[in-house]
Order: sequence, then structure tokens, then C-alpha cells
Amino acid sequence: MRIISGEARGRTLVAPAGQKTRPTQDYVRESLFNILNRQVEDAIVLDLFAGTGALALECISRGAESAVLVDSDRAACEAIRKNIQAVKCAEKCRLIPRDYHQAMDELSKTGCRFNLVFLDPPYRMTETGEICEILALRDLLTKDSLLVVEHRRSCLPKLSDKFTLEQTRKYGDTEISFVRYAGSREAQE
Repeated sequence: MRIISGEARGRTLVAPAGQKTRPTQDYVRESLFNILNRQVEDAIVLDLFAGTGALALECISRGAESAVLVDSDRAACEAIRKNIQAVKCAEKCRLIPRDYHQAMDELSKTGCRFNLVFLDPPYRMTETGEICEILALRDLLTKDSLLVVEHRRSCLPKLSDKFTLEQTRKYGDTEISFVRYAGSREAQE
């Protein structure tokens, strides 16, 4: 696994041993970032189930302003720390080694808001739409935030009217849904 493009292009990333972390494959990340294109530059990124941190670190390499990486697994957090050092971007990254609920509470209290969010939870977590809703309720999203939701094929996130499913791409047994946050109807009126 490596950084595909940008300032840190070619730098090798590590992944924790075992089956708990499911890193996004290089060809999928390359396709994903071709779709995201200019939305990455100057983005404020949240990688909520960071695993290896590859998605957030790819964003930093491509010009994102900052990234918060969240994971509760000790081995994943150690891999993320090593990967942040390998990419040489510690000043732009913050690792929160906690459960995603605790991390969202903490981020909400500090007033953090993100315009690019990656959600790649374990496949056993099928309610990705609920996680999107919690992000909105905690006021962690800017208007027009883009959420990139990775999930098992045919398990689309169930979204409230605050969100619009823009497109879904299939990669083997994985699908990636691109979800736009528009805000609540009350805020739009």
C-alpha cells in the first residue's frame, strides 16, 4: 500500500496484521480520488474509521488543509501514527484513538466542521445512514459537505432528506456511495 499522488507520492504505508482492518485497495483509492478530483484541495477531512489512515493521508498529500483520523483499534492507531510519520504530515493530522461516538462528541464540543468525510466502517455495521445523521446532528458538517461511504455491495446507506445520494460505484463486493449534505430543510427555508 502506498500514497498514489501528490506531495508524498510513492511513500509506503503500513497496515496492522490480521483481519480487523480492511484497507481500501490501491486501485479503488485511485479511482476514488479520480472522482473526488479538486474537492480534495484545501479540504478539512474527517476519516471516521481510519484503519491505516490511507484515505486521509492521500488527501493531505493532494493538498487538503487538515485531517482528523479516528479509530478505536490499538493496532490500527499504531499503524496510523507510523503512516503519518512516513508521509511527514504530523502538523496537518490529528489522531483520535477512540470509539467513533466518543470522537464525534469530542469534535462537536470543540466546534470542528468538515467538508470531506470518509466513512469506511467494518462491514458488520450496516447502518451507515445513521452515522451520517449523527454527523449532521452533532453539527460536524459544513453545508455541501461530501461524505464518501464505503459499504458492502447492495447495502446503500438509508439517508434522511438532509442528504442526497449523488452516485455509487462498485468494486467487487464493495460499493462506494458519494453523499452530499445539504442541511436540514428548516435551514434551507
